[in-house]
Amino acid sequence: MGFCAFRKSFKLFKLWGYLRPFSVLLIVVVMVGLLLIIQTKMKTFIHKDGVFVQFDVQEKVGIKNVEIMKLQNRSNKGEIDEISVQFDEQIKVGVKNLEPIKLQNRSNKGEILSLSNSPYHNWVLFATDYEEMMKTLKIFVYPDAFMSNKSSPFSGIFLPLTNPFNPKLGNYFSEHMFKIALLGSSFVTKNPKEAHFYYMPFSINVMRNHPNVHSASAIKDFVAGYTDRVRSEFMFWNASGGADHFYVYCHSIGRDAASKQQELHHNAIQVTCSSNYFQRLYIAHRDIGLPQVWPRQHEEALNPPDARYKLAFFAGRVQNSLVRQNLLDLWKNDSSFDIFSGSSSFPYKEGFRRSKYCLHVKGYEVNTARVSDAIQHGCVPVLISNYYDLPLANILDWSKFSIIVNERDIPHLKKILLSVPRRTYLNMYKNLGIVRRHFAWYSSPKEYDSFHMTVYQLWLRRGLHRVAW
Repeated sequence: MGFCAFRKSFKLFKLWGYLRPFSVLLIVVVMVGLLLIIQTKMKTFIHKDGVFVQFDVQEKVGIKNVEIMKLQNRSNKGEIDEISVQFDEQIKVGVKNLEPIKLQNRSNKGEILSLSNSPYHNWVLFATDYEEMMKTLKIFVYPDAFMSNKSSPFSGIFLPLTNPFNPKLGNYFSEHMFKIALLGSSFVTKNPKEAHFYYMPFSINVMRNHPNVHSASAIKDFVAGYTDRVRSEFMFWNASGGADHFYVYCHSIGRDAASKQQELHHNAIQVTCSSNYFQRLYIAHRDIGLPQVWPRQHEEALNPPDARYKLAFFAGRVQNSLVRQNLLDLWKNDSSFDIFSGSSSFPYKEGFRRSKYCLHVKGYEVNTARVSDAIQHGCVPVLISNYYDLPLANILDWSKFSIIVNERDIPHLKKILLSVPRRTYLNMYKNLGIVRRHFAWYSSPKEYDSFHMTVYQLWLRRGLHRVAW
């Protein structure tokens, strides 16, 4: 009986010897299957250089241009790589040592933006850096901006205007509003040694209308003389060769104002509405495009898309502009366009309110307040202008709320506009409602308005090397 049991055990052992390879394979298959099931049911987290990213199978987002010590993904050689991540439907991102409210891609109403349609390149990084600027940035203003208006016949060139919302200021409104906003802000410091930047408060617009300075040649002489006085009376200029100094203007004559002072011309920062980079005195990576805004004190409700029954609108002078003349010749008789040489046959504002697209066409200058007018009225800007350095372009993704057309494509303009899918147009319209606050000036500055956005452009240029005083 014991022998029979032994024979039975021996047969089972031999059978196990034959089946063992297959059983191991079966166990491996089962384990792999379980792992795949777990992977589809659970989200994983990856930690890389202080960034925790929650993965899912939704939308891919590229994170670029991140502050070096916080969010950059580096290879072993120290080279910067792009971080490509997938977000779930909640767009949850955790960034080490940052407040959660700053990490969501949100509009001004607190709504979470769709990252594929957001008008910002990266709202999270911008908003975080903006908060740091609000706490840290300091600007020294040269004392001419605080003199008595009776102390010199030229005092008006430096002092802020008492009535900046005068409609007669027109396209030069932004130049004056920046000065008023800065002088009343917490950015101004009386201690020049803690300043990141130094503001030279002369006004090109006031000079243009000043009885003693108004000619282009006299303005160049005045600006050169003022810069030489700053260099001789203060030590701050020579510490950087003027590279941390800036001046602000919207008048086109300002583009040549620095031409008689070489250090001002080569080193100082222009904050200007004339931000076209084919000009010999404008340097795109150094200078700053200032949003050109017409005086307005009240924000109006946007006309809805379905109430916009005209395809496109333009009204303006044709003189000195072959581009505008070409536009007029090709499209003035098309009933889907409202295109006028000079003034329109209806109130100017009505053209923006009843049109889907509003044309920005180069005149004598590239810059014009039409872009901000279109944004404020919910009319998608169509930029028909080469060589234009768009304001706030390092923050805003202009392709998400405007259309850029090469000047040579004017004959195809109608086809281009009609080919835009309705969903794309509605997204652009929605984004105009988000970004319009960046193209507005207020008697009391507000967060993320034109003033703060312009100052942020300065903030991005901080950190220049200075020699000892």
